[in-house]
Amino acid sequence: MKGVWAVVPAKPFEQAKQRLSGLLPVAVRRELAWAMLEDVLDSLSSVGRFAGIVVATTDPAVARVARGHGCEVFSEEPGGGLSAAVMAAARRLAAEGCGTVVAIPADVPGISARELEMLLERHGDGPGVTLVPAHDGGGTNAIVMTPPDAIELAYGENSFRRHLQAARRAGMEAAVLTLSGIAHDIDFPQDVALFMRHPSPTRAWRRLKTCFALSDDPLAA
Repeated sequence: MKGVWAVVPAKPFEQAKQRLSGLLPVAVRRELAWAMLEDVLDSLSSVGRFAGIVVATTDPAVARVARGHGCEVFSEEPGGGLSAAVMAAARRLAAEGCGTVVAIPADVPGISARELEMLLERHGDGPGVTLVPAHDGGGTNAIVMTPPDAIELAYGENSFRRHLQAARRAGMEAAVLTLSGIAHDIDFPQDVALFMRHPSPTRAWRRLKTCFALSDDPLAA
């Protein structure tokens, strides 16, 4: 397991995107989560520098999608949410000889191979941490760590600031790179509205377009 590995934590499809419940019915939220995961895995799979991709999930349906894309699946339930899931995967990869981990969420459908190449180039080969902030400036939508457990992760509100501080405590100054595709996660209705303003070939955009074309929702306009 040497080299650079990507880690994608993914909630069960049935539990995903509950903050969109006022905009999308549960079946569409499930399909959107599925589509976004596939968009992310497509982009990761097209980057030759990755030695492999791990999807961390306890959902058999997510696991089937991941394996269909040639990914490994870590299905342990460490408890503690997103941070614990990514850290457990990072530590396991480190124990197996992985040098660098890139943690990417499953809800950034606008991610591209070009952005991923830029992120890896910015990070370089030496020890360190590189962060991509979310579009609202509060969250962390990508983190690269060499070694894989270089800092303790702390996802959630204001995680970008906390990760900067964690890197400093570890004796490093984190590099920061703004990438519009990775930065745009889809959590709230306003995120959907912004995403739909710019047509894309992604599965997520097509699924949402179909949904709004069949409804009276103002996003269909």
